[in-house]
Amino acid sequence: MNKSVTVEQHKGWKKSSDNVSLPEVHGSINIPDKGGFWKKFSAFIGPGLMVAVGYMDPGNWATDIAGGAKFGYTLLSVILISNLFAMLLQHLSLKLGIATGRDLAQACRDAYSRPVSFVLWILAEVAIAACDLAEVIGAAVALNLLFGIPLTYGIVITAIDVIFILFLQNKGFRIIEVIVGGLILIILLCFGYEIIVSNPEWFGVARGLVPDAQIVVNPEMLYIAIGILGATVMPHNLYLHSSIVQTRKIKNTSAAKKSAIKFATIDSTASLFIAFFINAAILIMAAATFHFSDNQHVADITDAYHLLDPILGVKLAGLFFAVALLAAGQNSTLTGTLAGQIIMEGFLNIKLKPWLRRLITRLIAIIPALIVAIIYGERGTSDLLVLSQVILSLQLSFAVVPLVAFTSSKLKMGEFVNSNLIKYTSWIVAVIIISLNAYLLFDTIF
Repeated sequence: MNKSVTVEQHKGWKKSSDNVSLPEVHGSINIPDKGGFWKKFSAFIGPGLMVAVGYMDPGNWATDIAGGAKFGYTLLSVILISNLFAMLLQHLSLKLGIATGRDLAQACRDAYSRPVSFVLWILAEVAIAACDLAEVIGAAVALNLLFGIPLTYGIVITAIDVIFILFLQNKGFRIIEVIVGGLILIILLCFGYEIIVSNPEWFGVARGLVPDAQIVVNPEMLYIAIGILGATVMPHNLYLHSSIVQTRKIKNTSAAKKSAIKFATIDSTASLFIAFFINAAILIMAAATFHFSDNQHVADITDAYHLLDPILGVKLAGLFFAVALLAAGQNSTLTGTLAGQIIMEGFLNIKLKPWLRRLITRLIAIIPALIVAIIYGERGTSDLLVLSQVILSLQLSFAVVPLVAFTSSKLKMGEFVNSNLIKYTSWIVAVIIISLNAYLLFDTIF
């Protein structure tokens, strides 16, 4: 069985998969051979949470706040649809990693010519830098709101903190997953409190989950809706997920891989439901607090922080909001750094020491953030957040198209190839995302 699976997979690839992804932790977590559903599933919990972090990063907060403040609960349906798209694409990503033993970056290097692969690497690095930029700035803004630390110092503190946490990876990848899960729990608790004190109108919330025609008719609403969609599906998450699922020690048999894909998909989907709740909670809080109190102009994280307590008449809403922002920024920089390592190794096949790769990845994001913070201050960093989302929109198609193409190829995937239903649905989703992101990019520039 092992031999036939390996031969079938190799037919569609130029080279055999000799280099593993994230070699220091590859196959480091054992999967129990015996036991019930929950015992096996518990071994796969973790990668989905790490991927979900990218769907609740500070880059999403501004669009969610603006959407809720301006249009109430109407754009909740956009968050829901965006998350459904994300669930499908992350399923394809984990399936590629488990079935082929390659992450998306390694698959691109194998499938395309060296010049094409080099261009894809540059675009992926730009996307990582842009995403990391938003996350570093978000965490630095949170430190500023909580402790009055200047943005420049906050950016440096965030960078050092993340590098320290990633050094713990040497103690086992489970430690990183536990840290990420703990920070997500903090965000959940903070927004659970925000929802309670903001006292939303639940009938309006339920109605907002149903798509409304005015989203397409109203140009301003459409713009924010596209911004929510564009900020939801992150290209680096597709590279990240295809790699970190390989931290599980999966046997090279058809049955073992099918089982791994099933459990990893449950982990991913459940984790993205948590991300949906957090994004929806940000919009619901903004709608209940600002939209119905004649503060529809609020679209900035700092403004939201300062206005929460006075409008709601409580003392802890702003504090918990900032704590959640710090946890989100810290979580996102951690997973973004890992994604940078995966992309650099996968596309270039260079072997650097882990600490050096992480340092390079951090500097790519920190240097422009520091320069802008020093020269322009808080307003400049806000503009930089917007620019980072535009850059991400531009790069997204260069990750989505190869992913859908690879997983739809019988030669490359063998028996794990996408079914016709998933294949056609994936291409439709890809076209929708690319079209909307192109529209957002065009509108932003011109």
